[in-house]
Amino acid sequence: MRSIDAAERRTRLALRHRLAPSARTGDAAAVARSMVALHATDPATVFLSVAARGDGITPADIETALYDDRALLRMLAMRRTMFVVPVELVPALQAGCADALAVRQRRTYERLMERGGILEQIDAPGAGLTAWLDEVEESAHRVLLERGEATGAQVSAAEPRLRTKIDASPGKPYSRPTGITTWVLVTLGCKGRIVRGRPNGSWISSQYRWSPVEAWLPGGIAPMPADRARAELAGRWLRAFGPAPVSDLKWWTGWTAAEVRKALTLLDVGEVELRDEHAGTTTGLVLADDLDAPPEPADGPWAALLPALDPTPMGWQERGWFLGGHAPRLFDRSGNIGPTVWWDGRVVGGWAQRADGEVAVRLLEDVGADAEAAIAAEAGRIAAWCGDVRVTPRFRTPLERELAS
Repeated sequence: MRSIDAAERRTRLALRHRLAPSARTGDAAAVARSMVALHATDPATVFLSVAARGDGITPADIETALYDDRALLRMLAMRRTMFVVPVELVPALQAGCADALAVRQRRTYERLMERGGILEQIDAPGAGLTAWLDEVEESAHRVLLERGEATGAQVSAAEPRLRTKIDASPGKPYSRPTGITTWVLVTLGCKGRIVRGRPNGSWISSQYRWSPVEAWLPGGIAPMPADRARAELAGRWLRAFGPAPVSDLKWWTGWTAAEVRKALTLLDVGEVELRDEHAGTTTGLVLADDLDAPPEPADGPWAALLPALDPTPMGWQERGWFLGGHAPRLFDRSGNIGPTVWWDGRVVGGWAQRADGEVAVRLLEDVGADAEAAIAAEAGRIAAWCGDVRVTPRFRTPLERELAS
């Protein structure tokens, strides 16, 4: 069994995640392909993740890829998390993740609606809630087909049944009546029938307009067998994040153990020994054609400032080989990572943007003068890239709060 140490894994990370300067690209969609998908729970993450890996890419270039060229698309996928993904991967993500998610989301929303007394408000004699919701979904989709693009408020104005209000947590002090517009639109999104389009504000805004999927993919999303879809996603993850333990793949995808095993049987994979001073020795998986050691980055040691929820640190469940003991300062209580400073494949600190636009850095270990100079230069590059925009992560971490104040 081939043995791979943490240093080699960091070299792979530098090249495949486009973090070494020589691996950067001027193509925003190529960045997404390198990472399989970009985390998009926080809209700013998408842009800053591309900025860290981009060569000459501006925020306007990313918006062009998203909303004009439509080479990228937002969708809920792994672990019920929002991602920005290359459009050619959408069929695999839909069949491998989103279809099952749509069933679970619809079941959850129906249960909440029943508990909130919706059956007493709607006219669905003999049909029941399921048929009524099917009809409302079809109507909402028609509205978007006719308009091409609309906000949730505009869709609900055209389809008044979306304004039906329910109390999802009756008797609770925090409960209040809420409309079902978002639930219906989210379900349609999970089903692959509509997509989140251009936001109402800047690139840090999370208030999106909705469009029919046909606006991005004429004819809709091509169907794909779920087993083959999961195998394609597992293979792409191994290419970008391997070698890694199978537990990391299970965590990243959110699949059951049986689904992971089935996906791996459709791939040509091998086992390797992973050695690390923090995690000890474990067994990892790697694609059979990916056993050779990679070359070192041509430009030597590298610095990077990655945003909160960046796909690199969020790509593995076991992070000791690049994170060391810095997790308490850099994660929130829910397991969301904040902005991180990297030096040559390891997390060595954190950063935050202040109100005046400065990118403030805090190193959590001694990295030497050369590293400090490279990190300071990268902080200046990210500050200039943001321009007048001020970024506050949606999920704030102890060190980020401290630096931003």
